[in-house]
Amino acid sequence: HGMLLNVLSREGDGCLAMRELIRDSHETERAKALHRHRGWQLFRSLLNRKIVEFHGGGLRVNVELQDDFSMNQALSLYLLDTLPKLDPADPDHALNVVTLVESILEDPDIILRKQLDRLKTKRLAEMKMEGIEYEQRMAELEKMEYPKPLRDFVYATFNEFADQHPWVGTENIRPKSIAREMFEEYRSFSDYVRDYDLQRSEGLLLRHLNGVYKVIAQTVPDASKTDEVREMELYLGAMLRQVDSSLMDEWEKMRDPNYRPEDTKEVRPERPEEIDITRDRKTFTASIRNRVFTFLRNLVSNEFEEAIAQLTEDAVAEEVPWDADGQAWTAERLKTLMENYRADHGTLRLDPEGRNLRHTYVVPDEQTKTWRVQQMLVDPEGANDWMAEYEVDLEASKQDGVPVMDLRYLGPFAHTSLGSSGLL
Repeated sequence: HGMLLNVLSREGDGCLAMRELIRDSHETERAKALHRHRGWQLFRSLLNRKIVEFHGGGLRVNVELQDDFSMNQALSLYLLDTLPKLDPADPDHALNVVTLVESILEDPDIILRKQLDRLKTKRLAEMKMEGIEYEQRMAELEKMEYPKPLRDFVYATFNEFADQHPWVGTENIRPKSIAREMFEEYRSFSDYVRDYDLQRSEGLLLRHLNGVYKVIAQTVPDASKTDEVREMELYLGAMLRQVDSSLMDEWEKMRDPNYRPEDTKEVRPERPEEIDITRDRKTFTASIRNRVFTFLRNLVSNEFEEAIAQLTEDAVAEEVPWDADGQAWTAERLKTLMENYRADHGTLRLDPEGRNLRHTYVVPDEQTKTWRVQQMLVDPEGANDWMAEYEVDLEASKQDGVPVMDLRYLGPFAHTSLGSSGLL
């Protein structure tokens, strides 16, 4: 699909160009006939779904799709067909979109084996506690699979899709949960590597996450992206920027000894200079929330130096970031605060409920051109009496193309109150 779409999008007669590519290839006549037959099947699929359309005597990609729309995955059409079957009102909608995306990508087998090993270890301990006999324990372990969210839905919709599209052939669907599992708890790349002992497979994990990001950014239509899906896209984009690019280079060199980094431009979120990122309130707020939750994730993971490094990014003409009372933020101070928080609340929730939009408050100040943003810290008992408060500089954010924000307070909610007017 990807190659056909690229050729059809060329200036001039894309259909003729495709026929000439097949004709001039070094394939046998029988193979060329098969390519032509499959090409027409794919072309009709693209046309029927209005991915390409006739315009002014020629073909073009549907103008309602994003500018960088791409279908480089073999099962991209299955994804586009199945996305409308998901319920946008489902609280897990964004996670389900990610599951469909991951289902059309190749399996990173090593990571999936690590997931299955952990599940088996946990289940084995449970069965021993239950007094289940050895033979029965082994039989049950043999039946276990790595996590496959929406398993029945994915297999059923794919079988229906394959029945209607003969060109699918030997292609198969592969439901799994890697990016989804990370996003559920807002895990960092290093968190996930540590959790599953993936130190020797970092390149494989990075490659998979990059593939997920590309499909969400370039194949999932903008019309199908809810606010939560856009936050998932921002989360992955920020993570990919933070991870050392040498991991990807090292992986590519293993696959191709002639690989040169300058030959490949990895997809990254880019911002045209003329776009004011503060203009779209929802998108700008999503970017701010991504920064906030990355900071909170660092605190949960006891990565206090990394948390300070993030705060220092926005410190203007200062060696260290400061709070509203002129006190410096330090790794030791953050550590002490988290010890106090855990003493009262146990842990900090960063699951979908912990990141629910209703826990983020914003008060714009037109006079100072700033936003005051309060993020409620959600705990398991629902006390929710701590917060992180930021000051966001709109003019600096507009100039830099990213949210420029300073942490002004972290602690019990009694510090201040925004009232209901600040609820997003």
